[in-house]
Amino acid sequence: MDDPHRNGRPPEPRSDEALMLSFRDGDARAFEELVARHRRGLFNFLLRSVQNRSRAEELLQEVFLRVVRSKDRYERTAKLTTWLYTIARNLCVDESRRAKFRRTTSLDTPRRGADDEGPAMVETVAADDVPTDERAAAPQIRQRIARAIDLLPEDQREVFLMRQINGLSFKEIGDIVGAPENTVKSRMRYALEKLRQDLADFNL
Repeated sequence: MDDPHRNGRPPEPRSDEALMLSFRDGDARAFEELVARHRRGLFNFLLRSVQNRSRAEELLQEVFLRVVRSKDRYERTAKLTTWLYTIARNLCVDESRRAKFRRTTSLDTPRRGADDEGPAMVETVAADDVPTDERAAAPQIRQRIARAIDLLPEDQREVFLMRQINGLSFKEIGDIVGAPENTVKSRMRYALEKLRQDLADFNL
């Protein structure tokens, strides 16, 4: 068998699940790598859900704390991403029940993180179904898009965010929200239809 180091090829990166198993067995560096891989995506999901940066940061810490507390019970039965976003979603549900506040943060925060340059959410609001262009840079349109997403039913909004912000597959989202894949696709379709209706007067 070829040695990738001998042939000058870098070793294949370990999967999330392999890293988690290593962390369970005492490898702290494996956990650090997992945090580095998923911190941005989880933070963006939390931020879009609770619309409060400080609270999103606190919830992000809670996600990883729960991973640490549960590491000894971890079994490789599902994708680690599914587990992480299930924890994050449950925290958001609890937060929503407690706070009952409307989201107010603008959706033009870069997708990749608070301090990184990257496409704003308005640039990918509905992919092929709700097209956007340079006109979406206008504050009025950004506010309308933010409000339209805010007014989506909760089950549609969370699917929309996980699909558009985090790029999760419909199967992964289904595992996270506890719904069949076809149901998740339907929620996404309804979300896109409602966004098109609410934003029709802008001719986006």
